[in-house]
Amino acid sequence: MTARLYQFGSSPYCAKVRKILDFKGIEYEIVEVDYLERKELLAASGQLTVPALTLDGGETIVDSARIAARLEALQPEPTILPSGWRGMHRVLAGFIDNQLEDALFRAAIPDQLAYWRERGNDRAELWRLIRERKYGAGFVDRVIAGHRAELALATAALAPFEEALAERPFLFGRIGLADFALYGQLGYFTFTGTNRIPPELKALRAFYGRMDRISSTPEPA
Repeated sequence: MTARLYQFGSSPYCAKVRKILDFKGIEYEIVEVDYLERKELLAASGQLTVPALTLDGGETIVDSARIAARLEALQPEPTILPSGWRGMHRVLAGFIDNQLEDALFRAAIPDQLAYWRERGNDRAELWRLIRERKYGAGFVDRVIAGHRAELALATAALAPFEEALAERPFLFGRIGLADFALYGQLGYFTFTGTNRIPPELKALRAFYGRMDRISSTPEPA
């Protein structure tokens, strides 16, 4: 099986999908989608959101949870849903991708804005517009002004995961879907190329390193 992944490099959901592809040993190429144009993404998926994954048979799946489920169905080994823990992995992955994501996303807003500014003010302004349509005018500047408090909230939200990972290498002992979801969300602290996971979260930093070492070499698009 081979695949083509349409992504934004700063997306935690794309990081999750990349690592699942790596874990399953599926060859893939990355298409870095232009934040303004999105023509290739629209042509492939009919949608404007990432991740989108096109398989070698022509099927395209959108949404990281749906992509994970489809890859597991098509290539069940190595599994991301270990026996006896499937339900727990699905439930916890859903929590991580939604509730935990909200806390980590806010802590990463200064880095996200800087990332898109480096790629052009027009891209940064579109990124800001999308967030402020959802959260209200002035949202981005308010969160940046309160960044220290947002980082403290993110650290507190990660505390249960830190506790769990201090005792075992993965959340339920054996690697599974929830670990890939958590790896993806921790990408909010690492997508710039610098690891900004709070230094006091030693077990999470070690976990991220373990997950990050699961690797394959994607082909450039």
